[in-house]
Amino acid sequence: MSELRFCLADVAGVRLAVSPANETVMSMWALADPVRYAVHLPWIDRARATLRRPEVATRVRPLVELTLPRRWLPDFLTPAARPNAQLAEQLDQIAATPPAVVVQDLLATTPRGPLGPFGRALLTDPGGLLPQLVDAVRVWHDEAIAPDWPRMRALLDADVAYRAAQLAEGGAGRLFEQLHPSLRWLGDRVVSDDPFERDFDLRGRGLALNPGVFTDRRVLWNLLEDSLPAGVYPVRAVGTLWEATGPPPGDPLARVIGPGRAALLHLLDTATTTTDLARLAAMSAGNVSQHLAALHAAGLVTRSRQGRHVLYRNTDAARVLLRASGG
Repeated sequence: MSELRFCLADVAGVRLAVSPANETVMSMWALADPVRYAVHLPWIDRARATLRRPEVATRVRPLVELTLPRRWLPDFLTPAARPNAQLAEQLDQIAATPPAVVVQDLLATTPRGPLGPFGRALLTDPGGLLPQLVDAVRVWHDEAIAPDWPRMRALLDADVAYRAAQLAEGGAGRLFEQLHPSLRWLGDRVVSDDPFERDFDLRGRGLALNPGVFTDRRVLWNLLEDSLPAGVYPVRAVGTLWEATGPPPGDPLARVIGPGRAALLHLLDTATTTTDLARLAAMSAGNVSQHLAALHAAGLVTRSRQGRHVLYRNTDAARVLLRASGG
């Protein structure tokens, strides 16, 4: 069981964000255990083919070694994300980790299994070998994550918008009580029913919460109290991530409101940006914007701002139409 103790400043400092670095690093777990991560099999098949390419395998090997199944991840490799964090910014943050912190974080992972050759070498020369690890994360993101990142990002952004609304409407208590079944909010602390014995005082530093596509069973907290407080929790609706999208052939709704608008309604079960809708529906951004304006005026979609993004989502009225038409 873990406990995170809050003061008033910590409650005020709870923030939600998407972490490209976390998704890149934690995706390795799905490759190593496809049965556990069966929901991601469409991606796993493509990613395994990518990893079999010798030029990719060689450069990514340091990341593969540090993310073996049932190992703890060193905290510096999963930095707490700020809102609108970009991968390049997070890689710079990893690269700037002081050598002493690299060593401390690696030693904290050893109770879950011994380090491999790269991990042992990194212990003895953290300053010299850390750039290889940063390069491995960058290469894996470019080769395996980036092609599907718009789809993942849309799901993660939708979750952040949903949780932000919970926080605004019900405060920290509602957010943590509904974030995951393993969490309980006790007024001045979060108790996490997990197999790890950790007792953290946040000490006014707040708490970064990141939804995770490849986080499946529990909330994962940073290991060390000296690390920036952060947790990764399972994203909502992950089962929809790799589903085929768009209206079915002969969709009756398309005959009523037009194929373009019907296609968008079929894509808006989760909050999505105009850019991602244009990609998923194979339309121009201008056409998507026109359709969304009409759907919004008709009360069929809502829109909300999350950082620099405007997210659209179906209303209850749209869901009734989809059910009535067999969608």
